[in-house]
Formats: sequence, structure tokens, C-alpha cells
Amino acid sequence: MASSTSLHEYSYSNESAGIRTAVLEVETVGHNDPLPRTTTVTRSGLGAARNRNRNENHPKLEEGVFLTWEDLWVTVVSKAKSENGSRSRSILQGVTGYARPGELLAIMGPSGCGKSTLLDALGGRLSSNTRKTGKILINGQKQALAYGTSAYVTQDDTLITTLTVNEAVYYSAQLQLPDSMSKAEKKERAEITIREMGLQDAMNTRIGGWGSKGLSGGQKRRVSICIELLTRPNLLFLDEPTSGLDSAASYYVMSRIANLDKTDGTPRTVITSIHQPSSEVFQLFDNLCLLSAGRTVYFGPASAANQFFSLCGFPCPTLQNPSDHFLKTINKDFEQDIEQGMVGSTPTEVAIDTLIKSYKESESYQQVQRQVGELCKQDFGEELEKRSHAGFLTQSFVLTRRSFMNMYRDRGYYWLRLAVYITMALGLGTIYQDLGHGYESIQARGSLLMFVSSFLTFMAIGGFPSFVEDMKVFERERLNGHYGVSAFVFANTFSSVPFLILISVIPGTITYYVAGLHKGFEHFIYFACVLFACMMLVESLMMIVASIVPNFLMGIIAGAGIQGLMIMCGGFFRLPNNIPKPLWKFPLYYIAFHKYGYQGLFKNEFIGTTFPSSDQGGKTSSLSGEHILRDIWQVEMGYSKWVDLAILVGMILLYRVLFLVIIKATEKVKTIGTTLLPMPLNKRSMQILVNPSSTPVHGENL
Repeated sequence: MASSTSLHEYSYSNESAGIRTAVLEVETVGHNDPLPRTTTVTRSGLGAARNRNRNENHPKLEEGVFLTWEDLWVTVVSKAKSENGSRSRSILQGVTGYARPGELLAIMGPSGCGKSTLLDALGGRLSSNTRKTGKILINGQKQALAYGTSAYVTQDDTLITTLTVNEAVYYSAQLQLPDSMSKAEKKERAEITIREMGLQDAMNTRIGGWGSKGLSGGQKRRVSICIELLTRPNLLFLDEPTSGLDSAASYYVMSRIANLDKTDGTPRTVITSIHQPSSEVFQLFDNLCLLSAGRTVYFGPASAANQFFSLCGFPCPTLQNPSDHFLKTINKDFEQDIEQGMVGSTPTEVAIDTLIKSYKESESYQQVQRQVGELCKQDFGEELEKRSHAGFLTQSFVLTRRSFMNMYRDRGYYWLRLAVYITMALGLGTIYQDLGHGYESIQARGSLLMFVSSFLTFMAIGGFPSFVEDMKVFERERLNGHYGVSAFVFANTFSSVPFLILISVIPGTITYYVAGLHKGFEHFIYFACVLFACMMLVESLMMIVASIVPNFLMGIIAGAGIQGLMIMCGGFFRLPNNIPKPLWKFPLYYIAFHKYGYQGLFKNEFIGTTFPSSDQGGKTSSLSGEHILRDIWQVEMGYSKWVDLAILVGMILLYRVLFLVIIKATEKVKTIGTTLLPMPLNKRSMQILVNPSSTPVHGENL
């Protein structure tokens, strides 16, 4: 009869020699044999756990990054009380483990078990409403995750969809790599990285998004990994790298990741959370951390996990994917019974408790404790050194060029809005065609100018979806330390200027000359400048909203509401002298940029003109523009129209600085909010985790 053969591998450490020994167990099960026949072969040496025949090219472990975590607890604090009356809930409960250079550690478990939380805790990305305690050490020391030596690939592929693969990676290389490298060297590094991830055939393909076909899901994931590999990091975190991919794409992505150290010789410590890998992907793992409800079910060599489950009474059925069997056994979201050997069944909760208890009593658990202790005691020399990236000027220039290219290629960013503006300008021009200088034209001119400075600029809110996407890309790149906030604000401001000038000049020309407003090129230039300034202010306002309220629907509502308040108290629908005090007149009337837009355009249109008027006796007289401004529109005449324009420009600068300050202050505000949260009661002491920046600090143990 035919028989099936399986290979089990586990390892242990020699404390005195510091050598890890791997044990291979070849288990042959015949169909007529009641029990398996096992042959054990032992082999020693560093990196022996590799089951992919990579020992001959295995990097020196001393060159890499050792990461250890011991008795790690993570608790989330919420406003609402749970069923037991507590406001806190433990997501991770005393987990311990390690990750070593040249090895791939997989964190597995059912949904909600704490996989991503563990990865975020190790990568310094826990949210502000979480608290953690425990000890996380890098090379046996309490130190920060230095830029360039670590990278984090998020689950969502947040990329600029209008760029090609080559452009996306090359722009990122110019941002991340130091100025000491030439453009040719950066371009070569980008191309090498693209080839390492097997994307050379898609280099000139746009990433693609809504409305445009581009890369597949697996290719986008590899682009995200490419961007983070440019600095050749020694420590790589990946959150669900196979999410949304088919089995073939998942294997291809993971095999590339597992063999990165073979391609460039860099000893990498790779830690990935993964939900349900295929059997081929599972064979790529060196070590496995299996979690259930925040507790460690198993930690050790992935090849020995099957034997561990078998010894606990939960053997993997023949021809079944081991990872599927593990997840089915420890998933308590659904009431089910787990087959135990050949007799009876065991409830899921009991099976999980049995596995956890068995793990804590096993030699594997003791080995993990010893290994963590050894790594913590070893002297790895100096702390990780932060690598340098491009300077501020280089970052600003590259980001400006990248943002400009994105705006140019994205039809919905400005081109669609330009078409709408031209349509609106044609409508305004034809409705108010050839206003003339009759008495009735006074009100018509005021209404036209009000519409231009209020509702025409109000439509700039249509760019909010693009602003939100820009903020998502910025958040991902900022957390990984690619560039600073100042460079992003600078680039975002100046890349949009050419398009706003285009939108101001073309629709402005149509409206101004078809309606027959004040003759003179100087007056038209002022009209276009005010229109440009108002549009710039609206975009600046929406960027501030996008930084505070990233949700698309809420952002649109908030931005529209703020502009509605400004228009209402701007001085047209209710004349300035009649605006109620104190709230509407002070401060809203003076804060609203529409006030200065109205008055600047009114001065530009009416000063130097006269309009006929008839008194009660039927005599015809004339009204000067100054009289109309002072008595009809109640315009402040103590300063010129150029002062109004200067105030608008000053408000643009103020809004952009405010945008910069809000982004920089967000983490500090979250940190303050964290310190005000109540302390959980299930642990005697907890650590407050500052909302992460690009260099989170590990190792604080309270």
C-alpha cells in the first residue's frame, strides 16, 4: 500500500555555546500501520531552521537585527464599558517571542486574535487609545527603530495611481536615499529593486485606480514592498501581504520576500502577519507565532507546528493544509467540536485551553524563554544608526514634481473642474451679458461679483476626494520617515498653483469680458488675482479639513458648512452695518475671506465709474462709484483694493501654516489624550505608548 511521508523540524538552543540545533523528523505513515514510524536526524549550526536549502547563502546573523519581546500586553481603552464593567480590553496577553536575521517569522491566527496588534506593537504603530506593557528590545537594547534600518508595509496599498511602477519607485528613491547618491545611482537602485520583486515587465504600467485599469492586486502589493526596500532595511514588517490575492499570487509575493537576502546579501529580519496561507506559502516560513484571543498557542519552527498539534491530540488530517487545520482548531468565533484522535470530539474553547497549556509546559516554550534571555544578554555593539535621506530642498522639489504629474494626469483633479468652471463662466457671462452702466446694473454687478467670489470658488470643494487620497499617501510615507511635513506642505502648495492660475484666467476671462465689467487690463488682472486667491483659500481650507476629518463624506459636509457660514456673514446677504454682534460681526465677519473678496472686487469695479440716477422730482443725476461703495454696499473705504488682495494672500499663508501646525500637532494631541485615559485594572502597571512617529521607541518597561 502507498504511504505518506512528512518532514518535521524543530530547534533548540545551547545556552553555553550559543548554537542552535535543528532536529528533523521524517514521519512515514503507511495505510496499514496503526502508528507512524519516525526517523530522527539532527543537524547543528546557525540558521539550521531554514527548510529552503538556503544555508549555503545564509547571511551572517551578526550583521542583522535581533528583535525580542517579553511578556507583552496590549490593552485598548474605550469610552463604553464592557460586559464586566471594565473600560479596557486586553488584545495581547503576555506574549513572548523573537525574530532573527535571515529568518521569516509568520504571525497567524483567526480574525481578531491580535496579529496586526502584535505587528503594530513591534513596529511602534499602536493607536493612541491603546496601552502596552512589556519589554521590546532591538539587539538587546532599548532603542528606537531607526530610519532606513526598518520598514513597515501596510495592508492597504496606498499608492499614487497615476504613476507608473518605475516612476513611483524612482520618485521614492529620490526622497529616501541621501543626496550623496547621484540620480543615476538612485535610478539604478530603483530598477534593481523592481527586478528583485519581479516587476520588470510592468515598469511602464500605471498603478491604476478607479476608472483606469492598471496593475493587479499582487503587483500593487509588490510595488508597496519595493518602495520600502529601497533603503535596504534590516528589519521588515508586513501586515497581511497576501490579503486579497489568489494562492498563486500569494506564493509569488511571499517567495520573493523570503528570498530577499539571497538577492542582495542583506540579512533581513522579516516579520509578517498573515491570515490563511496556502500550503506552499506555509512552507516558506521559518518560525511561526500562532495566536488565539491574544494568547500564544504556539511559537517555534513552522515545520514543527504540525507535530505539536499532533502531540496535543489534534493531528492534521491527511492531504489538508496545516495552516487551515491550525486556524480551524483555534477559532472560537463559531461554536464547533474539534476531532480529537479517533474518539469523541472537543469543544473549541477546550481545545484552545489545552493547546495553550501544553505549549507553556513544553520544551518549545522553555526554549523561547532561553532564546529571548540569551539575545537580551548579548552585546551587539552600538545602537542602530539612523540613515540619512534626501535634504529638504531635494524632497520639496521631488514632491512638487510628483504632485504636479499626479494632478496633470488625474482627470478628476483639475481638468474636470476646469470644464465645469468654463461652463459656469459661459452661463454667468450670458446671463449678465453687456451689463452697461444703467442704474439697474449696480445690483447686477454686485450679484455677479458675489457669485464669482463665493459660489464659483465654492466649487473648489470638488477636489476634496483627491485631497483625501493625497493625505493617505502622505500618512503612509510620513510614518515610514520618507520625508518631513514641511516638504509635503511646500510641494502641495506650489504644485497646484499652475492649475489654479489656469482655472482663474480662462473662466475669469469669459465672465469678465462677456459680462462687460470695468474696462482696463489692470482691472481684469486684479479680478483674476482675487479669483485665484479665493480658490487657493478654499483648497487650503479643504486641506485643513482633510487633515482633521479624513472621512470623505464628513469632510465634504464640514467643508461646505464652514464655507456656508463665511458666505452668510461675508457682508453681501446681510450688509456689514446690519450684521448682529458679537458672534457674527466679531469675529466671523472679519475671519471670513469672502469679506475681503467682496470688497476688493467691489472697489475694483465701482471706483472711477458713475451711474445715472433719478430723484423724486424726475431730475437725472449721477452716482459716483465711491458713493455706491460707501452708502449702498457699505464697503470700508479707508484702504485700497490692493490691501484686500494682500489680506487674502496673507490668509493663504496663514491657512498653509495652520495646515502644517495641525499635522505636526496631531500626534502630540493624541498623546495628551492617551495620558488622560483611565488606567486598566487587569495589570498592575501599564505603559503609555506615544502615537508613533517615524522613529518609535521600544523597550520601555514599567
